[in-house]
Amino acid sequence: MNSQDQFRLLPSVDELASSITDGFPRDVVVDVCREVLEQIRGLIRAGSNVLPDPASLVRHRLAALGRPSLRRVINATGVILHTNLGRAPLASHQPSTGYCNLEYDLATGKRGKRDSHTSGLLERLLGAPAILVNNGAAAVFLALNELAGGGEAIISRGELIEIGDGFRIPEIMSRSGAALVEVGTTNRTRIEDYRQAITLKTRLLMRVHPSNFRIQGFTGRPALEELAGLGRQRGIPLYEDLGSGCLSDLSGFGIVEPTIAQSLKAGVDLVSFSGDKLLGGPQAGILTGKPEIIQRLRRNPLFRALRLDKLVTAAMETTLRLLLSQNWAAVPVHRMIRQHADLLRVRAEQIVRSLAPGTAPPGPPALDLRIAEGRSLLGGGSTPEQTLPTWLISIGGDAVAMEKKLRLGDPPIIARIDDGRLLLDLRTVEPDGDTLVIAALRHLAS
Repeated sequence: MNSQDQFRLLPSVDELASSITDGFPRDVVVDVCREVLEQIRGLIRAGSNVLPDPASLVRHRLAALGRPSLRRVINATGVILHTNLGRAPLASHQPSTGYCNLEYDLATGKRGKRDSHTSGLLERLLGAPAILVNNGAAAVFLALNELAGGGEAIISRGELIEIGDGFRIPEIMSRSGAALVEVGTTNRTRIEDYRQAITLKTRLLMRVHPSNFRIQGFTGRPALEELAGLGRQRGIPLYEDLGSGCLSDLSGFGIVEPTIAQSLKAGVDLVSFSGDKLLGGPQAGILTGKPEIIQRLRRNPLFRALRLDKLVTAAMETTLRLLLSQNWAAVPVHRMIRQHADLLRVRAEQIVRSLAPGTAPPGPPALDLRIAEGRSLLGGGSTPEQTLPTWLISIGGDAVAMEKKLRLGDPPIIARIDDGRLLLDLRTVEPDGDTLVIAALRHLAS
């Protein structure tokens, strides 16, 4: 069949739209029909003899419009703070429907402040006043704009990092209105480097915790106490971007990270960190420190532009209350970090046994299942080279094809491939997800 015949056989937009009864408004159906017909015309022009059925393709696209794009997935990668999977999984909470008292003081009947729902909890947790903005980058931007805008901020060359997705400290400093002054070298910076760089234009001393990389060997930088002392001597605030936001000592679980309390105790005037890393909450940027500095940040017009909405506020309030009561089991990130490897081995063995031949329902004998030792990662730009011991379900076969089949399942299961085998790490699978993993593996074998 030549191309002219193929064009003539195509229905008109109106004919195609009239054959669709999928519950969408006609103008939406008509738009999709136009898109589909233009796509098919493009295939004809390209010389294709195999064309999709227009009505089927329209129905497929309309069905996709009706499905949520944001879906629950099962994270079996073993990366606890998986950036592509939303970083910290949220604690169970019930978002408020309808109206709520977001900026309304019920006691006085007057307008309130939206961060009143979290500020008291944060101050109890941190021992200092704090404010929230919509992410960690926003926290850095606000701090630099307020404390160093129109002046100079001094930072070590070894801390001019790229956090991820093109977010670079020098660029955010430039956009904030602060002039960057680099001191020291990539691997070594001394307190004298900071002292000699101070001028009448200096507004801020900045410290950045290298949360996503490590420099080893012949290295050195001043202690926070030294920097804080220099700042007090010269009347210049010290600001530290701590990144991952570790609230408590996790060294007993294999995670060595400086805590916010340690920085504040060392004399840092302002600390910023993320809400969706080791804090275990939703995406947010948190700034805590001296009351007079927090008040300055609150009065900055950017604070309103960067504030949280009611959904994130509710999720953060839930997380903070759980952390304050030290209910680690209810905060997924902390539960996963604290999970003992022996428990993960028991869960992995139970899954493998449930899929063995002779079980009811019969297990899939085609799967080559093994239990293997492994390491889980914290991820999310935190604690590089620090891992947690775990036990893996290792599956032999066409790892690429199996990974795709699990990823396209319902719910999607995200695994990883190593040395030609598909690996499932149950540290990042919620316990109630084990039955879903079993069902998915049965389907995988079929």
